[in-house]
Amino acid sequence: MKLFELCQNTEYTCLQGKLTREVAGIAYDSRKAEAHFLFVCLVGGQSDGHRYISDAIKNGADVIVTERIPEEKLPETITVLQMKSTRKGLAQLSAAFFGYPAKRLTTIGITGTKGKTTTSFMIKSMLEQAGKKVGLIGTLGAFIGETAVPQKNTTPESWEIQRLLRAMADEGCEYAVMEVSSQGLKQHRTDAITFDYGIFTNLSPDHIGPLEHESFEEYLLCKSRLFSQCKTGIVNADDCYRTEVTKGHTCDIVSYSILTQSNLKAEAVDYLDEEDGLGMHFTTCGCLTVYAKVFIPGTFSVYNALAAMLCCHLCGVRKEAILPGLSRAKVCGRAELVTVSKDFSVVIDYAHNEASTDGILEALQKYRPNRLICLFGCGGNRPKIRRFAMGEAAGRRADLCVLTCDNPRDEALCDINTDIKEGLFSVKHSRYIEIDDREKAIYYCLDHAQKGDIIVLLGKGHETYQEIKGVKYHFDEREVLAKWKENHINPPH
Repeated sequence: MKLFELCQNTEYTCLQGKLTREVAGIAYDSRKAEAHFLFVCLVGGQSDGHRYISDAIKNGADVIVTERIPEEKLPETITVLQMKSTRKGLAQLSAAFFGYPAKRLTTIGITGTKGKTTTSFMIKSMLEQAGKKVGLIGTLGAFIGETAVPQKNTTPESWEIQRLLRAMADEGCEYAVMEVSSQGLKQHRTDAITFDYGIFTNLSPDHIGPLEHESFEEYLLCKSRLFSQCKTGIVNADDCYRTEVTKGHTCDIVSYSILTQSNLKAEAVDYLDEEDGLGMHFTTCGCLTVYAKVFIPGTFSVYNALAAMLCCHLCGVRKEAILPGLSRAKVCGRAELVTVSKDFSVVIDYAHNEASTDGILEALQKYRPNRLICLFGCGGNRPKIRRFAMGEAAGRRADLCVLTCDNPRDEALCDINTDIKEGLFSVKHSRYIEIDDREKAIYYCLDHAQKGDIIVLLGKGHETYQEIKGVKYHFDEREVLAKWKENHINPPH
C-alpha cells in the first residue's frame, strides 16, 4: 500500500521524504521492524519509541512516525511524518493497512469496572446459539470462532486489534465482541472503530495509580469515551455513574435495570440451586418478556445477563436463541463452580479488589452455606489500600479467611499479608489463618471442609501462573482441585 493511501484519514506533517513509497508493514516495536516497514514511535509510561528510531531503521524501516522532530539527523532516504498523537495515528494507520475490517463486522464494545468478561461470553454464547460465527477479544484472550489466540492485554494495542478484526472477517465471522478497558480507551487503542453497540456495565474506583489512572475522574472520563464512538449505547440504569459516563454521548441510549424503569427490566430475581449448579432466575419486561436462568451466582450476573440479552435482542436475535445461550454461558474464573465433592461446593473467581470481593461473597452468602470459606491474597506492586479494603470485605462476609499467595511480584508475601490483616482486624470476630503456599492452602480448605460449606478461591480466576520476583511459575487452581479429587476417589495405597 502506498504511504499516502495509508495516511488518508490521519492528520500529519511530512518533515522529509516521499509519500509515494510502498509500505510493507507497520511496527511499533523497533525489534519487529523489517524492510520497507513504517515504524510508529509510541510514548508510554516506561518507554519512549523515539529512542529506538535508529534501531528501527537498521532493521529496515524507511518510514518513521513521530510526535516530535527527531533529535538526530536521519538519512534522506527515510520519510518522516509528525503527528500530534502517534497512538491515535497507529490506530488509524493500522485500520487502513488491514482494510478497515470493523466495517465488515457488527462490532460490540463493553466497558465497565466489573462484568466485561462475563457479558462478552454471554453475548458470544447467545449469538452462536443463533447460528452466528463470532470473534471475541478480551481478558481471556482472543477467539476467532472456536480458535483461541493468546493476548497479553484485555484490550490489545490498536495494530493487534485491527489484525484480529481482519482475521475474524476473513474467517467468516459476522460479529466481533470486545472488552474495552479504560487503559485501552485512554491510549486510543480502539480509535478508528465506530462500534455498532457500546455497553456500560458498572463503575467503581479501581485502576487508580501512577501506572494506570491519575484519579477516579480520569478513569470515568476514559470509560465515557466509548459513547462517543458507538452508534447505540446500552447502559446500566441502576448504576450511580450512568449519567456521568454518558455525558456528551453522540449515540442513541437504551438501558437495562433491576430497580428502575428501563428498556429491559428484570423482575422476580431469585437465587437458584439446581443440579446444573448455582445461579439466578428472573423474568423480564419491556422490549423482551421472558423467564430466564443463568448458572452464574449473584445479582451481578443478572445485570450482565440483561446487558447481553438487550444487546442480542437489538441485533435481531430471537428469544429462542437468547435463553439457551444464556443458560449455557460459562466463563473461566468468573464465579466458576468446580465439582470436587457432593458434600461441599468450590467456586473460583477473579475478584481482586474490594467491590468484586464483596460482590461474590455476598452472592454466595445467599445460598445459606454451612460455612463460607474464603481463600485469597493480594498482588504485589499494587496500591496498598486495595489490600486493606479486600481484607475488610472478606473478614466481614466470610466465616473463615485463608490468607495465601497471589502474584506477590517484587514484594515480600509477609508484607502484603500484613496489609491485608489490617483490614481483617478492623472487623470484629473475623477469623483467619495464613498458609503461604497456595496449593497447600487449597488442600487445607478441602481437607477441613464440612458438609454444606462453600469454599471460594479468589484472585487467580482464569490465570494459570504465579508471578514471583519477575518469574511466572505455572499454577492452575483447576489442576490442584482435580488432583485432590483424584486422590480422594482413588486414594494412593
